[in-house]
Amino acid sequence: MKRNKAFIFLFFLVRMFSFDVQSQENLPLMELITQIETKFEVKFSYSVNDVDGLLVAPLQESETLNEIIDRLNASTVLNFKFLNERYITISTIDKTISICGILISESDDLPLFGASVLVENSSKGVITDTNGKFKMSDVGINDTVIISYLGYQTKSFKASDLRMLNETCKSIAIQEQNEALSQILITKFLTTGLQKHIDGSTVLNTEKFGILPGLTEPDILQSIQALPGVESVNESIANINVRGGTNDENLILWDNIKMYHSGHFFGLISAYNPYLTEKVVVTKNGTSSEFSDGVSSTINMSTKNQISNKFSGGFGANLIHADAFLEIPISKSLALHVSGRRSFTDLLSSPTYDNYFERSFQDSELTSNSDNISESNRSSDFFFYDYSAKLLFDLNDNHKFRANIIGINNNLDYTESYQDTSGNSESKTSNLKQENLGFGASWSAVWSDTFSSEFNAFYSSYNVDATDYRIETDQRLTQANEVLETGLKFKTRLKLNNYLSFLNGYQFSEIGILNETTVTNPSYDITKKDVLLNHALFSELEYKKSNTYLRIGLRGNYFQKFSKLILEPRLNFRQKLSNQFAIKLQGEFKNQSANQKIDFQDDFLGVENRRWILANEQTIKISESKQASFGFEFNQNNWLIDVEGFYKLVEGITASNQGFYNNFQYENAQGSYNAKGVEFLLNKTANNFSTWASYTYSINDYEFASITPSVFPNNVDIRHSVSLAFNYNVLKNLEMSVGGIWRSGQPYTKPLEGNETVQDGNNTRVNYDVPNNENVEDFMRLDASMNYNFNLSESVQAEFRVGVLNVLDRKNIINRYYEVDPNDSDKAIQINNKSLGLTPNLSLRINF
Repeated sequence: MKRNKAFIFLFFLVRMFSFDVQSQENLPLMELITQIETKFEVKFSYSVNDVDGLLVAPLQESETLNEIIDRLNASTVLNFKFLNERYITISTIDKTISICGILISESDDLPLFGASVLVENSSKGVITDTNGKFKMSDVGINDTVIISYLGYQTKSFKASDLRMLNETCKSIAIQEQNEALSQILITKFLTTGLQKHIDGSTVLNTEKFGILPGLTEPDILQSIQALPGVESVNESIANINVRGGTNDENLILWDNIKMYHSGHFFGLISAYNPYLTEKVVVTKNGTSSEFSDGVSSTINMSTKNQISNKFSGGFGANLIHADAFLEIPISKSLALHVSGRRSFTDLLSSPTYDNYFERSFQDSELTSNSDNISESNRSSDFFFYDYSAKLLFDLNDNHKFRANIIGINNNLDYTESYQDTSGNSESKTSNLKQENLGFGASWSAVWSDTFSSEFNAFYSSYNVDATDYRIETDQRLTQANEVLETGLKFKTRLKLNNYLSFLNGYQFSEIGILNETTVTNPSYDITKKDVLLNHALFSELEYKKSNTYLRIGLRGNYFQKFSKLILEPRLNFRQKLSNQFAIKLQGEFKNQSANQKIDFQDDFLGVENRRWILANEQTIKISESKQASFGFEFNQNNWLIDVEGFYKLVEGITASNQGFYNNFQYENAQGSYNAKGVEFLLNKTANNFSTWASYTYSINDYEFASITPSVFPNNVDIRHSVSLAFNYNVLKNLEMSVGGIWRSGQPYTKPLEGNETVQDGNNTRVNYDVPNNENVEDFMRLDASMNYNFNLSESVQAEFRVGVLNVLDRKNIINRYYEVDPNDSDKAIQINNKSLGLTPNLSLRINF
């Protein structure tokens, strides 16, 4: 008992002593102010509410007045300011401090490089370094600091909470978002804004995107061609070839709306405005089971999905088009995002437009001379535009509704005029129009910490309408290609524990495709329409723990019209063997029922020769692919070495959708192709620069059993492909990029020597030799670009970019084919399609 009393007495003695020490160390600020006024004969002006309750260190005998004021400024949230030698004001406004922090992932405590740290309602901002650290000076004490990182929850802090004291920085942990695709593996991949996920997919964050050689804006479909295994053999983003596939084998989604059109200027410019597109996920293999179609790749674009309380936007222009976008907060739970872009090529010409026009319309009716119609009697007008809008409504934190619309349009008018024998003038106008209109809606719900769901619905309409009036024959040719698709998807995600999640869902789609051709003089009309319904169930397990990532899934597709069931297993596995070394294994089965037919004889004005057609399981099979890949990654000190071998087999293709320039372009043969190869990437990143080199070696062969020879090289069999690039931040706001591409020439077929043409009924056609047995000259191009940022005011930023494609003005041949010589039917003449020449571009953007 005595021991307890002694303990209690000792406890109270310590408490009293500590209180007495604290009282000696700190005193109320109001008391200190009185002491300063008496000692230094000065006066303070302040609000009692601002200083009430604050404790500060007492005066030191050796301190001067200036030293005391500096100490109070550094140790309190108040701003002490001399009005003159006698009067000092104390306020909470206009106080600036230095802030810092170290950003880490809550799940694994790893630093997050490349996160945005912005001061709200100002132009101030920085990016976290490789250690996740950031610093910023002259930040208002009451300012709000917003920290955001792709795939993670956005956080807001008062600047005072991040105040830097004695070089000490606060550690900030942020959580991954529920809708995050997978853990981020590499935060700066090739350039700022490109990230690599642990499932092998690549994410393009357009808002944080740096520059790539030759580009003046983050053109979505141009930018993804920086990835190994992704290229365009004819320099067109409307013809992206992923691991030897054709463009129609890429599933393109925009906010879960399936898109059937990808390029303006008939393929040279991406049709998707990047300034409201927040991220683009590119998957070449090991796709999630919730996605089908696109037997070569999935390109999944998502627009900004968060409601901000700040009105913001931007506008800009380059030498081809102008655009604008706005983010409009209507209330705390409702917002509207809108964007629009239009070319001014029908009003104003530029060297960039002239080069694009020449490249797009070479060998078309717009540039081919006629014996009876001179160049002066032919004219053309071309323009394009696109627009999008998104309505965001948050019922609460757990239930969010979204509605979208996107429209894409290309329009070409071509006029021919001539004088008849009587001297009367007459003109005829031909027209080509491409449109893709999409509507979408979604509801995402979080029911608990472990269970969430999402419902999506969309409608997509694609139209190509052409009227070709041939003045010499007084013949009008009208053509149409129309695609209508509606789709529904419902999925749920159950988090079984911290490492394992379970995805299940159902998807329904109805697709109808119409092809129509009408000819006058002589009269001819043909219309073909097909409809196909597809039901799909999908399920997958995803496991993430420490050094292991595994995603295994299964999708079942039932085609009602054919009573056909297609099962598609999916596998994605990554194992980290050490801190620097990891292996990866991926595999998938996929299918698609809509493909593009290519017809060079029945094209749209000689410009557009692709049209969508639907599988009928007789002459046109549902395409099915099987793909597997295995590789390893080495990642240390911001060096990345990525090596991956792949094998892909696609069955159910037809000769008509491959675009043969040989005897097979008239065949209806069914066949397959297999592509196999190795992709190699070396990438080094740092705060001020990034450099990379990639090399792809692949062999790509067709097999058509009914054709002789049955096996021959694919039209896009590019054996060797190399790209090099270097990005450097010359100054804090000045970035430069230089890079080059070299690849083997595209295969082509020569006429049979000594027997170049052959009579086919009343027609004479080229008599081709062994298919794709020759290659055009190697393709080589050097590009460069520069980006300069500057502030017009605290809330308005400007960006000026210069880009040059094909700096060396190399005359690359991207395709070669033959036609019967009009002057000698026994001979064939060679036609070469050439790439863009030296093409400069400038852009200026204003963001607010």
